[in-house]
Amino acid sequence: MSPGSSRREATTESTYTDLGADTTEGFSISRCSRELARKAIGNSGPEDRIRQRCSIAVGDFAMAGLMRFSHEPVRAGLVALDAKATIYTDIRMVQSGVQKKGHASAVECLLDHGQDISKERGITRTSAGMLALSEVLNGAIVVIGNAPSCLLSLCEMYGRGIRPSLVVGCPVGFVNAAESKEELRKLDIPSITTEGTRGGTPVAVAAINEIITMFAEKG
Repeated sequence: MSPGSSRREATTESTYTDLGADTTEGFSISRCSRELARKAIGNSGPEDRIRQRCSIAVGDFAMAGLMRFSHEPVRAGLVALDAKATIYTDIRMVQSGVQKKGHASAVECLLDHGQDISKERGITRTSAGMLALSEVLNGAIVVIGNAPSCLLSLCEMYGRGIRPSLVVGCPVGFVNAAESKEELRKLDIPSITTEGTRGGTPVAVAAINEIITMFAEKG
């Protein structure tokens, strides 16, 4: 890891932390991108940091205006990471993208659970995985970057008492993506979402990784 990327200093200051940058060039690119994002988006607090990172992830500062934060999600995420809460992702691309440094939480994928439920009910594998894990989701962190059906299943489970500590719900697409995020925002669960059809794995990963970076800086 480059000396710069190993510093645990606030990203909101003149210095910069990037847990994933392991070369001098990589760290320089990341730092310059962040400087541009600060100027374009603002830099008033933790939510702006997430807006910056998500915009960088998709190469479009318009993403900042689509981000929605409900029920203090940053605080909830930091508390959950401190408790070593498991991070559950909808697909493997999200699982692979979640930063493994800077925290002690396991990162699991819903696709590794509920295969029998998927076959029996004819539902998506991500929805089946969510249902299969219902007993362990309370207090967990859920990160969804692709599957709106999975997010809708989680919203339905809320009525049965399921309460994750944090849901990063950013599914992308034209079928139920916008609707699933609207449903999530109606619930009393800390969440980070995007408005409308846009979102995707890069946005979901960027959001949770920025919270992980904040957590590592605290340490």
